[in-house]
Amino acid sequence: MRAVRYERYGGPEVLDVVDGLTPPPVGAGQVRVRVSAAAVGGGEVPIRAGRLRRVLRQRMPAGTGVDFVGSIAQVGAAVTRVGVGDVVWGVVPHGTFGAMAEQVVVPQERVAAAPRSVPEWEAAALPSSGTTALHALTRRVALGSGQRLLVRGAAGGVGVVAVQLGVHLGARVTALAGAAHLDWLRGLGAEEAFDHRRTDLEDLGRYDVIVDLVGTRMARVRARLVRGGTLFPLALDPTRPIRSALWVVAGGLDRRTRLGAFSNDPSQGELEELAALVDGGAVAPVVSAVLPMEEVSEAHRRLERGGVRGKIVVTP
Repeated sequence: MRAVRYERYGGPEVLDVVDGLTPPPVGAGQVRVRVSAAAVGGGEVPIRAGRLRRVLRQRMPAGTGVDFVGSIAQVGAAVTRVGVGDVVWGVVPHGTFGAMAEQVVVPQERVAAAPRSVPEWEAAALPSSGTTALHALTRRVALGSGQRLLVRGAAGGVGVVAVQLGVHLGARVTALAGAAHLDWLRGLGAEEAFDHRRTDLEDLGRYDVIVDLVGTRMARVRARLVRGGTLFPLALDPTRPIRSALWVVAGGLDRRTRLGAFSNDPSQGELEELAALVDGGAVAPVVSAVLPMEEVSEAHRRLERGGVRGKIVVTP
């Protein structure tokens, strides 16, 4: 099979499509998925560049890609939840990468029936980012009607879902993003949308919940919470990842507000719930571009330049 690999840290040029790889075997509780589309995660850019090597060590050659959509090609002897031919979406096991390949082998708990209302290449934008927003706003907190939600980095993969889900849950949503995205975010239901380059955090109001997908100036972001509010710091400052991670750890000592830090590891139930939200019209995938696997380096270049709306999807 073919898959994206890199053998050293560096720029987008280190990514390569390797042919002739031996597909991994299928264990008793695993399934083989023939991948039709996979998304490029923004968090993978600093990992590939080596900026997070002290936090997350990669064994070379390393794969890339977390979420995927495709059809079941083979099931293990103990698999009971899906069958050959089913169209599914899912994520690779927590802490690993490798969805950007013609085939993936994952435990059956890592897949669920894909939404039927959108094409597979659109659905690929959602499994990891969508369940991250879902877990934060419905599991870690119970965001409800009339509460104020701030989404910082609202035009990215997780941000666009957090905005839509917040609106669906009845919250009053404020979005911070680039100027080019503001009208579009209001169209998604955001009550307010501000240019992050022209808006001082101190000029914003107070919020019950903040979802931060930027990772910088976190003390100032946290100061925008009401007493007892929750901040989800879902991104590390890529220029200072260790310092950023230590801030999150130390931040738990301040009990006036809460930090809802977590590393997303979605359950099959969350994947199913997200699919129902998509089919019900509450959450729509946002895809900025669809590229063939051979152009994965270009996908990473676009993410590094910034301004990507939603996700870039790659098709094997």
